[in-house]
Amino acid sequence: RAMAERVLVIGSGGREHALAWKLAQSPHVKHVFVAPGNAGTADNGKISNSAVPVSDHAAVAQFCRDQDVRLVVVGPEVPLAAGIVDDLTAAGIKCFGPTAKAAQLESSKSFTKAFLDRHEIPTARWKSFTDPKAACAFINSATFPALVVKASGLAAGKGVIVSSSKEEACRAVTEIMQDKSFGTAGETVVVEELLEGEEISCLCFSDGVTIAPMPPAQDHKRLMDGDEGPNTGGMGAYSPAPQISKDLLQKIRETVLQKTVDGMRKEGVPYVGVLYAGLMLTKDGPKVLEFNCRFGDPECQVILPLLRSDLYEVMQAVLNRRLASSMPAWREDSAAVTVVMASQGYPGTYPKGLEITGLAKAKQLGLEVFHAGTALKDGRVVTSGGRVLTVTAIKEDLPAALQAANLGVAAIHFQGAIFRRDIGHRAIAFLRQSRGLTYKNSGVDIEAGNTLVQKIKPFAAATSRSGCNAELGGFAGLFDLKAAGYRDPILVSGTDGVGTKLKIAQECQKHDTIGQDLVAMCVNDILAQGAEPLFFLDYFACGKLDVDVAQGVIAGIADACRKAGCALLGGETAEMPGMYPPGEYDLAGFAVGAVERGQMLPQLDRITEGDVVIGVASSGVHSNGFSLVRKIVEKSSLDFSSRVGVSGDQTLGELLLTPTKLYSKTLLPVLRSGHVKAYAHITGGGLLENIPRVLPQSLGVVLDALTWKIPEIFCWLHKEGNLSEEEMARTFNCGVGAVLVVQKEMAQEVLRDIQGHETAWIIGKVVPLQKGSDSVKVLNLHRALQANRSLCVQSHIQGKIQTGKMRVAVLISGTGTNLEALINSTKKDTSYAQIVLVISNKPGVEGLRKAERAGIPTRV
Repeated sequence: RAMAERVLVIGSGGREHALAWKLAQSPHVKHVFVAPGNAGTADNGKISNSAVPVSDHAAVAQFCRDQDVRLVVVGPEVPLAAGIVDDLTAAGIKCFGPTAKAAQLESSKSFTKAFLDRHEIPTARWKSFTDPKAACAFINSATFPALVVKASGLAAGKGVIVSSSKEEACRAVTEIMQDKSFGTAGETVVVEELLEGEEISCLCFSDGVTIAPMPPAQDHKRLMDGDEGPNTGGMGAYSPAPQISKDLLQKIRETVLQKTVDGMRKEGVPYVGVLYAGLMLTKDGPKVLEFNCRFGDPECQVILPLLRSDLYEVMQAVLNRRLASSMPAWREDSAAVTVVMASQGYPGTYPKGLEITGLAKAKQLGLEVFHAGTALKDGRVVTSGGRVLTVTAIKEDLPAALQAANLGVAAIHFQGAIFRRDIGHRAIAFLRQSRGLTYKNSGVDIEAGNTLVQKIKPFAAATSRSGCNAELGGFAGLFDLKAAGYRDPILVSGTDGVGTKLKIAQECQKHDTIGQDLVAMCVNDILAQGAEPLFFLDYFACGKLDVDVAQGVIAGIADACRKAGCALLGGETAEMPGMYPPGEYDLAGFAVGAVERGQMLPQLDRITEGDVVIGVASSGVHSNGFSLVRKIVEKSSLDFSSRVGVSGDQTLGELLLTPTKLYSKTLLPVLRSGHVKAYAHITGGGLLENIPRVLPQSLGVVLDALTWKIPEIFCWLHKEGNLSEEEMARTFNCGVGAVLVVQKEMAQEVLRDIQGHETAWIIGKVVPLQKGSDSVKVLNLHRALQANRSLCVQSHIQGKIQTGKMRVAVLISGTGTNLEALINSTKKDTSYAQIVLVISNKPGVEGLRKAERAGIPTRV
């Protein structure tokens, strides 16, 4: 919808100025009227004031029709309680806010208390009364301090008296019910338990089903610094409130906000608009003090500047009951403080008409000044209310925001202005307390780390072997070479990671095999020196420790250590918030082995022309080349959840996660028999770069790819990625995970020994190297990859595609770009559709050719 629209905001305070300011930032909004508004909303860019009488709902509806206003946003509570939303909606005008019935959560304290009890939402213990004597009797006999007395109706945010004694509470009842200090709002009183703790405001958008919480705020009700003096409508606020941890916020969302919206829906009164919960953080958890059915003032002025999303779009999503699919985004790394400047004498009587200066100066300081009790008089801005202005600053943290807001307040002048200098003082004290920052609330959970160590101890203990005791928890691991049977050993060590194969494990949420990849990558490397792996150490790093995931990974590492015959001697779990996003982890490993001095490999001086190359089968891609694999999958019609294989019993992700083979147990006896001259582990760099590492400079090898079986996954990668032979042989093992060089006469015997445990083949021979030619030649690789194509992953998918798919015909007229998208989506095996016919109402169009190329029959 390119049409920009007109919006009407109802109200005259700082909250309404902030709403108009934020709505005017939307490209969808052409103009914002504010009724009645104030000096800040008078002819200010897209914003202007309107004199429409807001209590006359028919007049408001007529104004909206005359001015083509498409959305009305209600700021204060009185029009909501009076049913403005019901009346405007009935007149066909979209209005943001709850119906009168839903607004009872604010307009009737007794309705709200009964509602909270019905839905088991935590609140202070209470009783409501219409007779002052009964109320006093209850105050004197209650088993809890029943010292809070509230007028049940709307009393402009001031109808609550907190008493320090039973006598005082009884006096409050008399004042409200007999002296009628709050008028008709006090015909019913609610007497409540006095709760101890921090008071906090949690607001959310609600479309009747879904809630979208806002950052929590704290308002300061007392007039003077240090929370002294009389109660007011609010002297300032800040957001977010650091006293509320992410966990506590989640608890409030679930047990208060969502429960309230669910409860209203179940009672047939869906709650649409902004729901504001005033909460006390008691030692027994958060409890509801009160609800407001709209943005708070001054909370609105401190929360809206933190909204990254378009407020108009958010409000439309609420009204269209589509909030779940367009949740608002908030500025994560900022804090906001707003300071109220009030008239001298407030909250009692105060003068009006005093000139205000310095507004432009505050604006130059980069602050937002929201007007409340202001008016224009002969082109000058003058005071006209108790709370005159709110000055809002947004900075990287609370202390900086408070300092900036105070500078803004100092720049603005009107006679007798009163304001607080300590807004947010409780939060700042909380942040400064040494206990305020623990390792845990910086994102590192020592407890989780300890739990993990306890859980993995038995896995490690099971890997114990002669020479060591695999008992985790010390500072370092020990190994006794003599006890392991070595006389004159050389130590051999290797370290490696698993590379971006981890990304696939994380995407598929399959963490149990990746540990074997880690161990195999290290252990298979040290075999190249003829070394037996003795012990292993792992390093597991993550953004946030998920004990179950880490346990799965480390159980896999321990299991692989057992299979490889080495002890898991120790490791490090590093939790590093900010280094890794949640859900991601990284792995590295370190293996140490030993070999007697005389038995080291490779024996370069023994290798000669005519020696035979034996290839030992890999289990698939192992752990190399995965950045390329991921690119190919991304471009292909498959994803990691696609079913592959002859029977379709495996996903592509599972196939790619097949763990790297561990060669130490099976190949070590052969390597130590004296018949093997060299062993190469085919890892990063593929066949081309790993074999030369164990050959003398003057010799190379020629391999014939038709002599071994290439797993299907390589054929698929080759075809889908359109890779050259060179690229295949330089990146992947192509089915050969390790290579042995043996004397021709011994080749059959060695091959038989290996074949007792592993699939292996004679795949080539050692040849003299001409100057400048490649030390590894792979013959027939392209043919071998093609020959295996019949087994290729893709063909099984084609074969399986027909079963259980809905047969669909597509009607086109023209180039068929939609058709192309449909064909591509139905190719994915997650699609339930199969296009069996394309029908065009025009002959010779490009769409028909697209269908024919895809092998789909066409009709005109």
